[in-house]
Amino acid sequence: MRPSERLEYDPIEGRPALRLPAGERMAVWVIVNVETWSDTDPMPRTVLTPPAGGIPAPDVPNWAWHEYGNRVGVWRMIEAMDRQEVTGTLAINGQAVTHYPQIARAAQDRGWEFVGHGFTQKNMQKVEDERADIQATTKAIETATGRRPRGWLGPGLTETWETPDILVEEGYEYVCDWVLDDQPVELATRTSPIVNLPYTQECNDVAMMLIQHHPAREYFQRAVDQFDQIYKDSADSARVMALVVHPYIMGVPHRLRYFEQALQHIRAHRDVAFMTGEQILDWYRDVHRP
Repeated sequence: MRPSERLEYDPIEGRPALRLPAGERMAVWVIVNVETWSDTDPMPRTVLTPPAGGIPAPDVPNWAWHEYGNRVGVWRMIEAMDRQEVTGTLAINGQAVTHYPQIARAAQDRGWEFVGHGFTQKNMQKVEDERADIQATTKAIETATGRRPRGWLGPGLTETWETPDILVEEGYEYVCDWVLDDQPVELATRTSPIVNLPYTQECNDVAMMLIQHHPAREYFQRAVDQFDQIYKDSADSARVMALVVHPYIMGVPHRLRYFEQALQHIRAHRDVAFMTGEQILDWYRDVHRP
């Protein structure tokens, strides 16, 4: 099914007004991406260009750059979110659940939601068996937490032509890959619809720091600017905003402060709710119940 066939054009102007459970005007969810990167494959994201060019293997500097996030950076993020009383959503590779059990345990202890994020950090178009990859991810999370994940985020937002169909057939209820709205929308599949929650490409540290090469403070400035505009938009109908971070990017020493400052700015608004993905899903389904 083509992407344009999965949903009809429905402008946000003129939709029935949405109201959050306690009357808040906005929901903000914070997604922390924890990933495993192969130490035998070429590294798709590099902080250091190999001095002789080419694609070396092993690429120790760039593999270690990613690994720093899981050894050190993520713990800074967890502490910052604890200080700001934010319950996160952990988008995690299935393999990362067993590679980094302390991270999974810390998230579970805090009541964070676990979202499937592929078994390893590899484009879904390059996965040998997509359904098996989704099943392995589901099993890893369920084994570690005792609960099946309800949401899915494709590695790098990647999907095949069948991904939403397979996700529904494997028991998933929402997906985050379709960054096209400030409210949840439903995507058609070959069986029943799946809900897509508002995610973000531009309030995403990968885009800002690794692709656009902005200074660290850009994360705070862009998050605040985005929040302020969506907050203004939400005067008559609720909106959803996502903040996306990766431990090896925003968890490094010179960037962490800007992530926490963004949370502080949002926290100062009493009519805004920090929520997890499944909380947003349940609210949306409740207000759209026939």
